[in-house]
Amino acid sequence: MIYDITYTLKKRAIYLFIPLLTLVSACEKKENDQSWDYQQVRKSFQQTVNGKKVDLHLLENKNGIKVTITNYGGRIVHLFVPDNKGQLTDVVLGYNSLDGFLNSNEAYFGALIGRYGNRIAKAQFMLNDTTYQLTANNGPNSLHGGPGGYHNVVWEIKETRENAITLSYLSPDGEEGFPGNLQVEMTYTLTDQNELVMDYKATTDRATPINLTNHAFFNLNGDGSGNINEHTLQVEATHYIPVDEDLIPTGEIAPVAGTPFDFTTSTVIGARINDAHQQLKLGKGYDHTFVLDKGITKTPERVASAKSPLSGIELQVLTTEPGLQLYGGNFLNGSDTGKNGTYEFRGAFCLETQHFPDSPNQPNFPTVILEPGETYSSQSIYKFILPGGNR
Repeated sequence: MIYDITYTLKKRAIYLFIPLLTLVSACEKKENDQSWDYQQVRKSFQQTVNGKKVDLHLLENKNGIKVTITNYGGRIVHLFVPDNKGQLTDVVLGYNSLDGFLNSNEAYFGALIGRYGNRIAKAQFMLNDTTYQLTANNGPNSLHGGPGGYHNVVWEIKETRENAITLSYLSPDGEEGFPGNLQVEMTYTLTDQNELVMDYKATTDRATPINLTNHAFFNLNGDGSGNINEHTLQVEATHYIPVDEDLIPTGEIAPVAGTPFDFTTSTVIGARINDAHQQLKLGKGYDHTFVLDKGITKTPERVASAKSPLSGIELQVLTTEPGLQLYGGNFLNGSDTGKNGTYEFRGAFCLETQHFPDSPNQPNFPTVILEPGETYSSQSIYKFILPGGNR
């Protein structure tokens, strides 16, 4: 009995100590965020990669939100949002220099993803009686367009405005094994409604699969502020897509009811993360696509909401896409130190708007094939609900 009481007291002390560490980390992070100098950081991005000039562009709105975008990988580098004390908090993981991204163990921080976001099984697919072999970079599979995907290219800065930047990229026929010359254009716009709007457009001269998304890693306490297990999440999805041991869809669309994947009401992300569920074991946590109840829509609809109880910052996700990939930072391991600290296991979450994984090989999934003469068009929005009422 004495052992039980001692163990319980130690356990309680540990749980009291963890929030204290989080608060100390948050204080350090706040100081860094307040002293951030855009012009100084911008200089560290103004280099040449593969013969192309890289730069950093700042977007601001009237409510104090600041976003920086680099044309290296089309990345969201900083996303400053006022917290419940009015202090700017950088809520995305990344680096204060181009070298940080070039040398990172995590390839996708904040990046535009293409030609095909998520996985394609065995790095191949058949289209119009031709089998296309892609570059495998995730075991036997292709992930996020391959190692030379859009996250690793320097995009052309087509236009900049005070609140927007348009990037373009010509993805040549055969790049990473994909057919067709694909002309891609992407615009980030920061509105005074606290929305970061992402407009994707593309055309091709040959039939090709396409699935574009953004891979921002969020921690609403601030990047480098510990894990995100206490954040709450709601997703407007009554079904999700189970995967196999390679995280390839089994083809099933399964109900979330009665599983740890039920986020139909606001739920703490880490509440069921250690449940004995086979899909959590396969993904080392959450790394699954939710089948959104709304399906494909012409205009963006709200599909998810995440909130930090510590900072009070709420993120809403709106999209025209039919799927939402929830990734819980399961492959972060403390080997990267970013803008404000070490990026630990489950130190961020991603909400990637997209079509379904492996769709070129899954005939029951919505088509992802873009034909010549057609225009691929997709819009997604990260909208922030600020503590204190700025909406």
